[in-house]
Amino acid sequence: MLKTSHRQAASSCFQARTAAPPRHALWRSSSAQQQLRAVQCSAAEMLVGVGSSVPETYLTNHDLERLVETSDEWIVTRTGIRKRHVLGKGETLAQHGITSAKRALEMAGIAAEDVDLVLFATSSPDDVFGSACQAAIGARHAVAFDLTAACSGFVVALVTAAQYIRAGTFRTVLVVGGDALSRFVDWRDRGTCILFGDGCGAVVVTANPDSEAQGAILGMEMGSDGEGHKHLHCTYAGGGLKPLGDGPTPSSHAAYSNIYMAGQDVFKFAVRTVPAVIDGALAKANLQKDAVDWLVMHQANQRILDAAAQRLGLPADRVVSNLSQYGNTSAASIPLALDEAVRGGRIQKGDKIAMAGFGAGLTWAGAIVRWG
Repeated sequence: MLKTSHRQAASSCFQARTAAPPRHALWRSSSAQQQLRAVQCSAAEMLVGVGSSVPETYLTNHDLERLVETSDEWIVTRTGIRKRHVLGKGETLAQHGITSAKRALEMAGIAAEDVDLVLFATSSPDDVFGSACQAAIGARHAVAFDLTAACSGFVVALVTAAQYIRAGTFRTVLVVGGDALSRFVDWRDRGTCILFGDGCGAVVVTANPDSEAQGAILGMEMGSDGEGHKHLHCTYAGGGLKPLGDGPTPSSHAAYSNIYMAGQDVFKFAVRTVPAVIDGALAKANLQKDAVDWLVMHQANQRILDAAAQRLGLPADRVVSNLSQYGNTSAASIPLALDEAVRGGRIQKGDKIAMAGFGAGLTWAGAIVRWG
């Protein structure tokens, strides 16, 4: 009977865990047996275009000094934010989603008619039934739907797009991340009104014509914790039995509460979670930290960005940060930052990007992504 020593068994398990995954395998379980059963998929995805759009109206920290007891120095020191863009009168989130989508398609050189799927990551649609209407950009053959995962939404949507392409279901997916959280902010609460802004960003994901190519998403890690909902939420403000509550007059309009956030708890969650989610994505990509060229993560707080960069060993000039100009734009923050870095010539084709989103839910999502 063949016997295997504990050392030999451990070595075999290690090799199984660290063996290179199949070219198109996006997710690998920690189980060696499941790794060996990873499915070869029919296509690999590429990220080929990006665009963004924000409202023209903005509020500086000095503007907020007239609304609440705060100061520019206090806000910048604690968050890194100097201004935030907000929707103007009659302006909609969908308008900026359309603009960002068109800019991304233009960069990609892809016609809207060739888009198969539109994913809109948002927690604040113009319509409770969704804002991912493909007709507005001319994507007449596409199916479209919203995806809600708060500030993690864009990364979750990007991973979802990759899965559709790798399964062979679709060839071209438009991923839009956008939010208008200014609608749900108490502008007399200095704990939240200093943080949030509005905007949209979009990325075009398409099937790589090279059947042997590796997918653009090299590894990912996602998770959620419903117990943390108490720390950050924006809940429905109505009660039950609405049919019986208003007598013969027309029923009252539905409404949501303003955003509630336990700042210290959310900050501790982010500082703890972001390094772990990036480490997890790197592990699943079989990459070391020094393989990362850029950090493009959710723009929530400059101190969180700095801590993540330090953990990765990245210098400040390799961290894409536009937080000071836009504030926390939730699902828009990663594609908005990505757009500026690509159009500015900083991120080049083939560069490896560490992305991480985190927020309400609580949710978190990270991915190691190759641009172009």
